[in-house]
Amino acid sequence: MSRDRNAPLSRGASQDRKDLQADCASCFGLCCVALPFARSADFAVDKAAGQPCSNLQSDFRCGIHAQLREEGYPGCTVFDCFGAGQKVSQITFGGTDWRQAPKTARSMFAVFPVMRQLHELLWYVAEALDLAPARPVHKELRRALAHIDGLTRGSAESITGLDVNALRGEVNTLLLRASELTRAQLPGRKKNHRGADLIGAKLAGADLRGASLRGALLVAADLSKADLRDADLIGADLRDADLSGADLTGALFLTQAQLNAAKGDAATELPPSLSRPAHW
Repeated sequence: MSRDRNAPLSRGASQDRKDLQADCASCFGLCCVALPFARSADFAVDKAAGQPCSNLQSDFRCGIHAQLREEGYPGCTVFDCFGAGQKVSQITFGGTDWRQAPKTARSMFAVFPVMRQLHELLWYVAEALDLAPARPVHKELRRALAHIDGLTRGSAESITGLDVNALRGEVNTLLLRASELTRAQLPGRKKNHRGADLIGAKLAGADLRGASLRGALLVAADLSKADLRDADLIGADLRDADLSGADLTGALFLTQAQLNAAKGDAATELPPSLSRPAHW
């Protein structure tokens, strides 16, 4: 039996995080309309916020989904809404799409990016709750999970009025503690590259097990065959980073979007909750 979409997240639901994964069939193509993009290496054309992408079809599916990279839209393959699209479509706006009710469009498109941030926080908190060494902060994490989940079920007006930056700050304190408790279980001194500029860095085969790479800039870095087991990668920029043969087993707060932005191969070891990108 499938879980009721209207039901709040429970501790059990945090373990598989299915409600925090994109379900495009239940969404009104919000990422293809609400968000802007500029012509670049990531997008073939310019598009303003609120303007439907020319590739969006009448059924809200992408007409070039299978050829996005070949058609000049690799940026689309990197984006992940963490399930915010279906939440806004089916819960906040009750299954009525912006084409059926044009007057809802502006509000719907304003809610979506906020909801996406809330769902990203839910993903991180749910992962932290799955970390056994972080048990000392599990009670606070469960409260945070319930609080954020409740916010996602508010009205469009209440969601767009949220101070998400303040909420992020509060939650980040708990996530950092969960990370520290988990990485402290590993022997030896762990490297601290938090917020470091490692763009293009030569880190092939590097021992980064249990390292803090929170917010690190790893654009085009060579991390081939690096040991990234249990490394904290929350917010790390992995665009075009080479993860060929790298071991990311147990990597903390790694997301599918980060993997999609990177390069890897069949030898790259991944956490079980994430999938190997098709372009690898």
